[in-house]
Amino acid sequence: MGRHREFDVEKALDAALCVFWRKGYEGASYADLTEATGVERPALYSAFGNKEALFRRALDRYYERYLDFIPQAMKLPTARHVAAHILYGAADLNTRYPSHTGCLGINGVLAGSDEAEAVRQALIEFRATGEAQLRERFEQAKAEGDLPASAKADALAAFVMAVSHGMAVQAKAGFSRDQLEAVAEQALSTWPTGGSAPSGSSP
Repeated sequence: MGRHREFDVEKALDAALCVFWRKGYEGASYADLTEATGVERPALYSAFGNKEALFRRALDRYYERYLDFIPQAMKLPTARHVAAHILYGAADLNTRYPSHTGCLGINGVLAGSDEAEAVRQALIEFRATGEAQLRERFEQAKAEGDLPASAKADALAAFVMAVSHGMAVQAKAGFSRDQLEAVAEQALSTWPTGGSAPSGSSP
């Protein structure tokens, strides 16, 4: 009979999340994970399953705890407000923690071995879900007259995602929050507007 776990699973998951955020999926060794969590490998296996399962749990936690600005953005009154809230939120998150800059979803597995293909696909699906939500929100903006009829909701969604992902890479390379916010401002400078957008100043 195995011994009962004698560690805080939630704290261990938070610690593992930070390791994956900093080093990516393949860059995070079991030695890194056990050192950060203070839990030996057999106990980690017992609590979370294998490394892939632990990463997936960490990814879910990342979305719930750190990407709350995305669902907040979807409720804002104009498409430009939505895009701005996401880009400025990304600039903040990507630089908030000096020990693990960038985005877990991007750092996770920019390039990986065949053994990490399942994780790479999970991250692709993770990002595709976000892009689909944006596309639907921008289609709504077109229907409401906030975006012009000529606007391409799919292209705008892909644009916001591409800029936010690029910002994550640049943050990992040392860009400051001010630099990333300047990128966001530039990206928003050509944002299309319709003829009947709700009143109120844009971010």
